[in-house]
This record gives sequence, C-alpha cells and structure tokens, in this order.
Amino acid sequence: MVAECKVIDLPRINDPRGNLTFVQGEHIPFEIKRVYYLYDVPGGATRAGHGHKKLQQLMIAMSGSFDVTLDNGKGERQKIHLNRSYNGLYIPSMMWRDLDNFSSGAVCLVLASEVYEESDYFRHYEDFAAAAKEA
Repeated sequence: MVAECKVIDLPRINDPRGNLTFVQGEHIPFEIKRVYYLYDVPGGATRAGHGHKKLQQLMIAMSGSFDVTLDNGKGERQKIHLNRSYNGLYIPSMMWRDLDNFSSGAVCLVLASEVYEESDYFRHYEDFAAAAKEA
C-alpha cells in the first residue's frame, strides 16, 4: 500500500553556527548498503520512473525541493513534496516512483537497502503493475 510510504522526521540539532541532522540505524527500517544523489537536474526533467523488487529507500531533499509520486501498481497513488533536509521519505519495496518538479539547485540524497543490482529493477510500469497485482 502507498500508506506504507511515510515521511520520517530525522533528528535536528539546532545551533546558531549551523544546524546538523544525522541518520542512524534506528531512524530507518533497513541497513544502509548504498548511498547516491541526484543533482543538476534540468528544469522540467523527470527522474526515477521505476520500481524495485526488494530494495527499500530513504529519499531526502538535501537542498531545494522536488515531488515524488508513489504508485503501488494497484490503483493507489500519492504525491509527496520534499523540501526539508531533516525529512526523509521512506519508500518500501514494490513501489513505483517518479521524481519531478525539481527546484533550481535541488539535491536528492538516497539511502538504499541494497547495492546496485539491475535484476532488482522494474523498468516498465506494465511489468511492475503485473507483479504488484500478483503479490
């Protein structure tokens, strides 16, 4: 269900010299095995457009903002706007995601539960939806 996706408030340490946010194991429901980030996304571009069989993610707008549209392949969709570096969007496995509406200078940080493995990806929505309906 799309309801399994949730925005997680990460710890914030406010300081006049600059704030600090951190992520530790107890903050997210998976062990981090990969970290990557998206940046310099051209205006009007869409990223992601895929789903994962087993990989889970925490997506953070480190700078700027963007929208994440989540789809469970069973007719449920939800759009979430990320624009705070102390919020992370938890995305479980078997969830299609599209990213768009990137602000100028936006940086999307992704913490992932698995190393890159092409066989874990659904690259075509029709294949994802068929698998989601069987699950």
